[in-house]
Amino acid sequence: MPPNGNLANFHQTGFCYWRWILRRALTVLLLPLLFIGCDFDELPEFPVGRAIDVQQEMRDFIRAISLYAKGIDQEFLIIPQGGVELVTINARESGAADFDYIDAVDGLAQEALFFGFNGIDQPTPVTEQLRLQTFLDLARDNGKVVLVTDFATSQRNIDDSYALNEEAGYISFAADQAELDDIPIYPPQIHNRNLDDIDRLANARNFLTLINPRLFSTRQEFVDAISETDYDIVIIDFFFNGLEFTEEQIAQLKVKENGGRRLLIAYMSIGFAQDNRFYWQSFWFSNPPSWLEDEVPGLPGNYQVKYWRSEWQDIIFGNSDSYLFRIIDTDFDGVLLDNVDAFELFEEADI
Repeated sequence: MPPNGNLANFHQTGFCYWRWILRRALTVLLLPLLFIGCDFDELPEFPVGRAIDVQQEMRDFIRAISLYAKGIDQEFLIIPQGGVELVTINARESGAADFDYIDAVDGLAQEALFFGFNGIDQPTPVTEQLRLQTFLDLARDNGKVVLVTDFATSQRNIDDSYALNEEAGYISFAADQAELDDIPIYPPQIHNRNLDDIDRLANARNFLTLINPRLFSTRQEFVDAISETDYDIVIIDFFFNGLEFTEEQIAQLKVKENGGRRLLIAYMSIGFAQDNRFYWQSFWFSNPPSWLEDEVPGLPGNYQVKYWRSEWQDIIFGNSDSYLFRIIDTDFDGVLLDNVDAFELFEEADI
């Protein structure tokens, strides 16, 4: 039986996943039959080049990740970060909701909604705020939790960030470093601090994102620092400088200072490959696989990937060597899927 899972549920979800794969395969195989008897000289001309719907491919990727994870542990949380436009069928503000996608996730995460879009402590332009909120509100109104990380250093902007997010019905975290490498000292008491046990995303009222451990000398120092807080949700990297956390450390991280239960979420990039990860091969720098693209401008160590390719998806999920299986098997409560908006890098490209 899969760890933490129900065998019947696992088979049911697996059946849905392979049925989805079969449907896509049959579409490809049967498509040529549609053109039997056609005079191709009279067919309209279509643009040569990009034949891949990069938005839908990202939706399908995330849905497949969710089906796999929930087949192992039906309570496992899936939270995409960025690319919030995918909640509508055409990724436009006026588009209808894509319920297949919305139903596959437990929440959405967005950075720099109110502060940080053009630099830390800088208010995000109102037009961008309103555009993003159109999609976030659609998810919220369909029962999904919205997690917002703003970037602010002044006490006034930090206070405003928490107030604006609370008014919008979002859970928020005001980070004072763009690197997400510390536990802020302001406000002196966690915003919306509470003593409750948190076993569902909808019960949380606050969260901490601490994915860069560079200020901590050891795993245990890092774990102890988080244990001395009362955040309802903690989002961390799955690795501490390349090392996985021990079973005891994971158990410690899931308990608030007040003794209450909290949710522990692992960070995982699905839109970019990162050269400091366990899957990275040294020869990729000079001889990259066909699905690996150029380094992302302004983000050293991050590389574009053709995320719809099976070679990349096999790294992320679907087998006991995959990134996601390691996260589930280590007893995290969920995963934050980062760089979902990587599809934007392919929208103007021929692929």
